[in-house]
Amino acid sequence: MKALEGLRMLDITHMLSGPYAGMLLADLGMETIKIEPLEQGEGTRRLLENDPDYSLNGVGAYFLTLNRNKKSVALNLKSEEGRALFYELVKTADVVLTNFSVGVTQRLGIDHETLAEHNPRIVTCAISGFGETGPNRHHVSFDIVAQGTGGGMSITGAPEGPPTRSGIPTGDLGGGLMATIGILAALQARVQTGRGQHVDISMQDAQISMLNYMATMHFLSGKVPTALANGHFVHVPYDTFEASDGWFLIAVILDQFWDNLMAIVDAPDLNTEENRRQPGRKANKDLINRRLGDIFKQQTKAYWLQRLRDARIPCAPVNDLGEALSDPQVLARDMVVEVTDVHGDTVLQPGNPIKLSDTDQDTFTAPPTVGQHTDEVLLALGLTSDQLDELRTWGAIG
Repeated sequence: MKALEGLRMLDITHMLSGPYAGMLLADLGMETIKIEPLEQGEGTRRLLENDPDYSLNGVGAYFLTLNRNKKSVALNLKSEEGRALFYELVKTADVVLTNFSVGVTQRLGIDHETLAEHNPRIVTCAISGFGETGPNRHHVSFDIVAQGTGGGMSITGAPEGPPTRSGIPTGDLGGGLMATIGILAALQARVQTGRGQHVDISMQDAQISMLNYMATMHFLSGKVPTALANGHFVHVPYDTFEASDGWFLIAVILDQFWDNLMAIVDAPDLNTEENRRQPGRKANKDLINRRLGDIFKQQTKAYWLQRLRDARIPCAPVNDLGEALSDPQVLARDMVVEVTDVHGDTVLQPGNPIKLSDTDQDTFTAPPTVGQHTDEVLLALGLTSDQLDELRTWGAIG
């Protein structure tokens, strides 16, 4: 059994933030019906579709990953007949998820107020760049826009270098994560009130939230932080270091970690009473990092990681993607899973990071073809095959 079995979501999303939220909920068992335009389907289907390295049977990595465990219904929401069918589906659903620009759901007639007339218990969630209120609500946004306006790019990268985007698309993924949390919160509130509600998610809001303690530091001090590469505002040494054969990192957060570090490196000039406490190490950050950098280059990465782990000092290799995805801990946690496509071929993908002790079933079905489940879903509404043929003739379904 999966945790969200018995709940149904209509997923009308595209690109990354919305499909990612839909994927997380689908992995947890929410029946997720992807509502797609006729023929071509959602735009992400075209991304990398014919790339020899990043596609499988004409489906690119984006769509392969983000739309597993989903069904597809091809529906023309711009037609009167298509909208009427959508309203019938809303009556059977718990959640409607969108990530259009602000105002699009109103123009299509699928905004919360309209859908609540058909199903007062419906939870709607809209992900947008800046949310549905405020002076910038109509500005166009993608991942890099969210990262830029959210402040994170200004503190990422080398101190003297340009603002740097996170290698992981945190602008999009942050919006998807907040949408998932918001949807689950609204569903729980519905248990208490009997009513659905609307969840308004801003990708910029998500980035501001993730500034967390750094925002509070700014408000307390009035200081605007700058990029510190891989270093930390408070803790020292907390950085990446180069061994003789590669990179690793250490994170000396507690004073006891420093004492343990001094026991395994030959650095009497650093082993001072001042450096035993965090304020002293912060004041001597440049010297500490430079001296440790010289010392660490004298041995291999494996040598230092073993000694640091034996001393209970937080440390890790800096893995590339291949190393991360073959890490024994990652594999032991089922964080690499095999998904079979509609042709019977398999592809490896990241697994479900949410591990539950009871409703813990993990299964992964192929991303659907365009309209693969149109007949199945609409026949379950009570339509006949003749009615479906007629609707196709009108261009309402595909």
